Amino acid sequence: MLTDFERLLGLDTLTSPYARAAILVLLAFLLFIICRRVLLALLQRVTSKVSNIWVRSILHSRFLFRISWVLPLLAMTAGVRAIAEFTQTPRTIVEKTLLILLTIVLVRSFSALFHATQQNYAQLEIARNRPIKGLLQILSLLVYLGAGIAIFSIIFDQSPWLFFSSLGAATAVILLIFRDTILSFVAGVQLTANHLIRVGDWIEIPKFDANGEVIDIALNSIKVQNWDRTITVIPAHTFIEHSFKNWRGMLDSGGRRIKRAILIDINSIRFLDEADMRRLGALHVLHDYIDRKQAEVTQYNLQFQDAQSAINAKHLTNIGTLRAYLNAYLRQHPRIHQDMALMVRQLEPTAVGLPLEIYAFTNTTKWVEYEAILSDIFDHVYAILPLFDIRAFQEPTGSDFARFIKQTPA
Repeated sequence: MLTDFERLLGLDTLTSPYARAAILVLLAFLLFIICRRVLLALLQRVTSKVSNIWVRSILHSRFLFRISWVLPLLAMTAGVRAIAEFTQTPRTIVEKTLLILLTIVLVRSFSALFHATQQNYAQLEIARNRPIKGLLQILSLLVYLGAGIAIFSIIFDQSPWLFFSSLGAATAVILLIFRDTILSFVAGVQLTANHLIRVGDWIEIPKFDANGEVIDIALNSIKVQNWDRTITVIPAHTFIEHSFKNWRGMLDSGGRRIKRAILIDINSIRFLDEADMRRLGALHVLHDYIDRKQAEVTQYNLQFQDAQSAINAKHLTNIGTLRAYLNAYLRQHPRIHQDMALMVRQLEPTAVGLPLEIYAFTNTTKWVEYEAILSDIFDHVYAILPLFDIRAFQEPTGSDFARFIKQTPA
C-alpha cells in the first residue's frame, strides 16, 4: 500500500529515503494547512446556510478541529516508515510516537463527537424521558480503553489481541477497579428503562439530605440541585440500593396536596342553640346546610318521644357545623382542585387537642403559589373559629399565666 502511494506521488523514482521522507513531511505540512485553513473555513461557510441543527453543531464542534490532524499525521508516519523500510530497521521511536499521537487524535475526535451529540440530544423533549449521556459515556470509556490497549501494543511491538487475551486473568482486578462504574451502569439502565428518574424531576433522598431538582444524569453520578441552590452529587447505584421519593406524579397531575390539621380545644366543643343556628345560618355557605339539618333534627325529635326531653334530643354541634362550613368553603375556593380528593375530617384526639384536618389539592403545583394558597386558607380558618365559639389549642405561655394570676383574687 505504501509503495502504491509513493508511486502515485512519483516518489518511487527517488533512491534516497531521506528525500522521500522530506517530501512526505512537506506533504503532511501542506495537508495540515489545507485541512485547517481551507477545508474548515469552507465547511463553516457552508454549514452557516444549513438548517439542520445536528449537522451545524457537529461541524462547529471540536470534532473537525481534531480530525484535521489525521491526514498530516498519516503522511508523516508514511515518511518515517519509508526510511525504516529502506534501511531495514525496526520501528523507530519517532514512528511509534506518531502512531501514538494518531491514536490520541482519533480518540479525542470521537470524544468531541460524543459531546456534540449529547449537547444536541439534551435539547430535545425526548431527552427528559430517554437520556443517553450514560450510554455515550460507556462508549467513550470503551474507546479510551481500546486506545490504551492500542498504545501499549505500539510501545511493546505486540499484537493488540495479546492484551485482550490477558484481560481474562485480570478480570477480578478490573471488577474491583470499575466496581462503581459497573454498578452505576446497571443502575442507569434500570432507572432510564423504567422511567424512575429523569432530568427535571423533583426528588428527595433523606440519606444524602438531597431535596431538589435533578439537573444531570451521568454514568457514575446524578446531580441534584437542592432548593437552597446547593448541589448534591449522588452515586447512580444508590437509587437502586436505597429508597427515594420522586414528585413527578404530583407535578404531572396538576394538583398539590394540602394535608394539615388544626388542634381544637376539646373543652370548647358544645351543642348549638337556636341563637347559634340563626347566627350561623346567615352565612351563605351554611344557609342550606342549617335548614336541612334543622329539618332532620325536628323530624327526629318529633318521631321519638324520648327525644322530647333536652337530654335525649338530637342537636347540632359547633364542631360538626365547622366541618360543614370548611367543606363548603373549600368547594367554592377558586384555587382548590375540585376533581381531586377533598374532605375535612377529625383525627384521633391527642393530649394537645382534637386534630381537625383539611385534606385537599390546590390547582397549581408551583411552590410559591401553593404556599400562598395554603396560608390564605388557614388564615381564614383560624379567624373563623370564634364565630363557632371554638378555640384552637395552644400550650400555655407566659402571658396566659400572667392573666391567670391577675384574675385570681388575692
